Amino acid sequence: MDAATIQTFIATNLNLLAGAAFKVIAAIILWFIGRKLIDFSITITSSALKKQRIDLTLISYLTSSLSVLLNIILVVALLGYFGVETTSFAALLAAAGIAIGAAWSGLLANFAAGVFLIVLRPFQVGDFICAGGITGTVVEIGLFVTTVDTPDNVRTFVGNNKLFSDNIQNFSTNPYRRVDLQAQLDHSVNHNEAVRVLQERICNIPNVVSNPAPVIEIIDFTPMGPVLAVRPFCNNTHYWQVYFDTNRIIRESFSESGFPIPQQHFQIRQS
Repeated sequence: MDAATIQTFIATNLNLLAGAAFKVIAAIILWFIGRKLIDFSITITSSALKKQRIDLTLISYLTSSLSVLLNIILVVALLGYFGVETTSFAALLAAAGIAIGAAWSGLLANFAAGVFLIVLRPFQVGDFICAGGITGTVVEIGLFVTTVDTPDNVRTFVGNNKLFSDNIQNFSTNPYRRVDLQAQLDHSVNHNEAVRVLQERICNIPNVVSNPAPVIEIIDFTPMGPVLAVRPFCNNTHYWQVYFDTNRIIRESFSESGFPIPQQHFQIRQS
């Protein structure tokens, strides 16, 4: 191979490499520009929906779906830029979708459950729920999973299908919630006096609602004496504050009233 042939070969391949490098760099630039435009479109769409006073849960779901769709369009456009036949790619994508659908049936079940959660709306963002073995505040309802912050501040991701197929308790729907506690009395204590003392003190606990009024009645009997059911009502936001304050008031009220500590008494007979 003479020098002229070598120079021609190098020049030809350099041109090909330069063209390929230019296309790659251009594709990277287009990708970043496309991503910025997608983010901008999502922001604009989200702002427009919020101005229409649409529910935040629905907004989150719609923007997530739009983001996935626009990213697919961007990928197809970049493949077309590289000369890939997009119609063939669409057919390949459809075939891959069928294969993935069969392999990831659980993922599709989560997607379908997410749609039903949005339509039926058993809960929304900000609600305090118990479902799928998780208790906490709903942060986001996504395409496949729902994000929940538990009371101990752990962010938990739960599959939508697990939530939708389980019993769902929504503590935020109703305006108030009952706190269930018990107070053990000694046999020697006048239960009417104990009820009166607790009724006065518990009604003054911050965030305890007056309607319905706290319920304090005998619920059980033990060898130590009668057991009082102590049940104030409060907003879900103040549940634990009322729970702890009520326990404290029970202890302080009985101590200040001079009620004896409940004790089990035994009678021993010697024949």
